[in-house]
Amino acid sequence: MTRREQIILFLFLVLLGAGWGITQPLSKIAVSTGHGHFGLIFWQLVIGALLMGIVMILRRDRLPRSAATFRVFVIIALVGTIIPNSASYKAIAYIPAGVMSVLLSLVPLAAFPMALGLGLERFSLRRFGGLLLGLAGVALLVLPETSLPDPGMLKWVAVAMIASACYAFEGNYVARWGIAGMNPIQVMFGASLVGAMLCLPLALASGQFIDPLLPWDVAEWALVASSLVHVMTYTGYVWLVGRAGAVFAVQVSYLVTGFGVFWAMLLLGESYSPYFWAAAALMLAGVFVVQPRRQEPLAPDAAMKETVR
Repeated sequence: MTRREQIILFLFLVLLGAGWGITQPLSKIAVSTGHGHFGLIFWQLVIGALLMGIVMILRRDRLPRSAATFRVFVIIALVGTIIPNSASYKAIAYIPAGVMSVLLSLVPLAAFPMALGLGLERFSLRRFGGLLLGLAGVALLVLPETSLPDPGMLKWVAVAMIASACYAFEGNYVARWGIAGMNPIQVMFGASLVGAMLCLPLALASGQFIDPLLPWDVAEWALVASSLVHVMTYTGYVWLVGRAGAVFAVQVSYLVTGFGVFWAMLLLGESYSPYFWAAAALMLAGVFVVQPRRQEPLAPDAAMKETVR
């Protein structure tokens, strides 16, 4: 690989981080007018399915249909989108978007003990130390009274961490049981379709369905923008894994956290205490230590470990 190609790939990595990072402030805006999480998730899945469907047509892909593929679609839809996004949308209505971005950096930290339990990883003192760093960061974020803008946000931090646990489980599920021979585009398309079908009755029954024919305001446009950005960045991530390898591509997690905080400050005017910055530093240090080194390749299906965020 030439120096010019390396620079292009690095710039593309930065672009992906900036794109994924802005989805948290956009989500904060999307819930600002009171939209319920099931309504938001339904339209997010519909938009994702439409775009991924276009990608599949361009790639001339077909959607496999079997019991194994349907099981994958249901697991990814539930654990990769509906449950974590429900927690995220509920939490982000009460906590700063920057705090949400930092908490999502816990995904690799949560994934490590799960991988140990499933026999996917061997115990490592180095990586266990990284897990302790991440836990120290969480403690620093939630324990000091001046860390969060309001101590009442503490319970919503716990809700937000449900999303990180779900994403960690999703990655380990894929690494352990695979994706039934499909490529990530097929999985995302199928999971989006199944997720939308599951979420529609929930949105209707809970009164959270969002009528797309009503006048649109900033919240509705933020939802569309967030959904479009996510699909495009995820597709770009899959391409980058194939082009530069999973170990290089997974470094986007640092950029997502950093850009998430940056966009929250720029778009929402958020500001943070010194405890927040120290907690963020500890968590990112923990992620750096926990993530596999270059001689420890990720599982072949690792591209699916960085899904809906």
